[in-house]
Amino acid sequence: MSGSITLGIYEKALKSPAEPDDWDAFMSQVAADGFTFMDLSIDESDKRMARLDWTAAQASAFRQAADRQGVQVGGVCLSCHRKVGPGSADPAIRRQAYEIFLKAIDLAHEAGIPLIQVAGYYAYYENPDPGQRARYVEVLAKAAEYAAQAGVMLGIENVDGNDITSITRGLSICDQVGSSWLSMYPDIGNLYEQELDAVAELRAGAGRMLAIHVKDVLPGQPRRITMGEGCADFPTAFAELARQSWSGRIMLEMWNDDSDQADQIVTNARKKVETWLRGAGMEVLGPRG
Repeated sequence: MSGSITLGIYEKALKSPAEPDDWDAFMSQVAADGFTFMDLSIDESDKRMARLDWTAAQASAFRQAADRQGVQVGGVCLSCHRKVGPGSADPAIRRQAYEIFLKAIDLAHEAGIPLIQVAGYYAYYENPDPGQRARYVEVLAKAAEYAAQAGVMLGIENVDGNDITSITRGLSICDQVGSSWLSMYPDIGNLYEQELDAVAELRAGAGRMLAIHVKDVLPGQPRRITMGEGCADFPTAFAELARQSWSGRIMLEMWNDDSDQADQIVTNARKKVETWLRGAGMEVLGPRG
């Protein structure tokens, strides 16, 4: 067996509904564009960070809309930690970063979301210092304890920049934390943006990759490159996943900024990814009818 894959889409790749929190309208795009699941964004914006304070009823309404539209929710992309760094030199910021973890884990638990993607930035907007990694690990370790009690997995994403830029760096942190509830949620595009040996990195992650992001990139340009027009060698990367018989969720990370052509853009990208996956001998499972 070479593995079977379900494909999902990032929230920011699709058009926002005309009415805020009209999740049925949003989820209908996910299904219509041929995806099985979506990942919810909690980024640095006030609008999306406000989701951390959703009531249990709001979280349930979100989940019910997904269920009505036949869409799975794969995870939460918790990228707001780029703004509020767990590795900050400021104890107040570290406390805020930990509170964000707690709220995100509660939200995932209440909405029935199995996985939170943990951004691999120590303290993105601060000058680097030798203690950033240790402080990041300390906050993440406490978050992993809470996640274990809630039954929510945490997956570190290798990122652009200078912090957790590879799967191997992320795994060293997972080993240090030592929690069964913390593993990797790799971004294949970021491996190529960093000009790393993507095959070697994916091989190092064998058995420890909860789900995978794909996006196209260029060196120094980790976002908004049309799928198939960057430097990411997806056929080769997917061949390594096939060698591992890796099965699971692959999420297309894209930003369409409410383009009128969003549906066509993501559908074209999905078809390219499906072609590369099948070329590697992997089975692509369609949405459940």
